[in-house]
Amino acid sequence: MLYHAYELQRSWLNSASAWASISAEILSNPANPWGYSGMGPIAASALEVFAHATANYEKPAFGIEEVELGGKTFPVVEATVINRPFGDLKRFTREGLPKDAPKLLIVAPMSGHYATLLRGTVQRMLESAEVYITDWADAKTVPVHEGHFDLDDYIDYLIEFLQHIHTESGARPHMMAVCQPSVPAFAATALMNLHKDPATPATLTMMGGPIDTRCSPTTVNDLAMERPIEWFRQSVIATVPMNHRGAGRKVYPGFLQLAGFMSMNLGSHMMSHYEMFKHLTAGDDDSAQATKDFYDEYRAVCDMTAEFYLQTVEEVFQKHSIPNGEFRHKGELVDITKITDTALLAVEGERDDISGLGQTKAALDLCPKLKASQKRYYMAAGAGHYGIFNGSKWRTKVAPVVEEWMAAHS
Repeated sequence: MLYHAYELQRSWLNSASAWASISAEILSNPANPWGYSGMGPIAASALEVFAHATANYEKPAFGIEEVELGGKTFPVVEATVINRPFGDLKRFTREGLPKDAPKLLIVAPMSGHYATLLRGTVQRMLESAEVYITDWADAKTVPVHEGHFDLDDYIDYLIEFLQHIHTESGARPHMMAVCQPSVPAFAATALMNLHKDPATPATLTMMGGPIDTRCSPTTVNDLAMERPIEWFRQSVIATVPMNHRGAGRKVYPGFLQLAGFMSMNLGSHMMSHYEMFKHLTAGDDDSAQATKDFYDEYRAVCDMTAEFYLQTVEEVFQKHSIPNGEFRHKGELVDITKITDTALLAVEGERDDISGLGQTKAALDLCPKLKASQKRYYMAAGAGHYGIFNGSKWRTKVAPVVEEWMAAHS
């Protein structure tokens, strides 16, 4: 009933949003004399903020058409090179990129947002590398007959994608995992090292990942530990309604994930919308548009399969299977100590309130057979969770470290 109630609410809000948007346009029309009255601009701005806050947001496009480098502009080509039910492999390449440029697989999180949340990450890395990214599907759009998708399947997808990049390019790829996928990327790397796979990544960069959530636990970690796995199964898992292609599939809905993230910083989100209202009232459309662009992306959410979500909660946040040496992939023990041929870079944000300091760094201590020159830790001073892969700190501080690491171990 949870999902059905949400769909009813969304239908009502969509209508209210449309009426608010129309009313705002009428009040803002230069031909409307009421638009020049004292309350006209204020009412129009309030209606526009309401319309934007209650609108329904579909999957955004990456929309990366060019990259600026050294004062020159280089066109970018986007292509889908592998299509799978639960996620595609996309490739981005730019004109002027050297033939021997590194091949980088960016693993986007499957945590309620689309891979387009990493648009800035892809755009920055295109300056020096040919970039591939996992474009995970919205679970409610995947028909039930396509089967299930859990943490084991996630790892299989990563291995398949790496093998494809290696076959296509003839070079060992690099891999960057942003947040949640640090765990499956770490496991996939260990398995490929163990089996001497020629597509084993030359480097693995883990950014704000929950490798060991016992280090500096955050609110997210505490929530996962306070309740048994059955509570999550009974409280946050819903069935996709009949109006979606994935009707009947058990999922963790994206709207619940978004509600959780919004509630963590509710005051900040309210102030952002208040500032947008003030910008609109003052006629500062550019500043208001910047806030709109951010929330257009932030509120575009997707569902996760129930089996993937529950397995992740249990294995990563409750059992701590990776640091305890108990993580298994389809019954096979994933021995992290077997990583001997992949250089590891752990990146953390000083002010990360989702993955606390030390949670990603813990991965380096779990690989005793790697030489000191094959392990590096970098803390981005002043950066929050999103700041380590997006924004000015990412572009000027973190990305150069990743590029240097890849160049040193190509």
